Amino acid sequence: MTNIDGASRRILQELKRDGRISNVELAERVHLSPSTCLRRVQELERTGVIRGYRVVTDRERMDRGFAAYVSVSLSSHTKAALESFEHAMQDAEEVVECHNVAGAFEYLLRIECRDLAGYKHFHTDILGTHPHVSALTTYLVMGSPKDERA
Repeated sequence: MTNIDGASRRILQELKRDGRISNVELAERVHLSPSTCLRRVQELERTGVIRGYRVVTDRERMDRGFAAYVSVSLSSHTKAALESFEHAMQDAEEVVECHNVAGAFEYLLRIECRDLAGYKHFHTDILGTHPHVSALTTYLVMGSPKDERA
């Protein structure tokens, strides 16, 4: 495990805000010299603390303004059933997150699509046709006052 000190935490916080920031600007914001800052970023990348950089899109502009979380219960808990469900979710473009969780249900999905009709199609034609799905509960996203996903 990599030891993350205060300077590295500040670097990570700034990179979360803007992954395209120049090293010079990053160094200024975290109060390090550019060479020290670059070495730290490279070390964070080398050790896998930083796994990559991503584009964050505007859901509305991408015509995916409808968001929901869906809890999914399966009727079978075999390895084959879990793998079958996970494979189906990998192929579903509406699924932007799929988490296998412990508790009252097996999976928590984050769904993004155009509108309620698009969600109904996903709910009926994708989730509703999977042979191992036994129960679904949908939670509509009304707003996201804090969202640090990137």
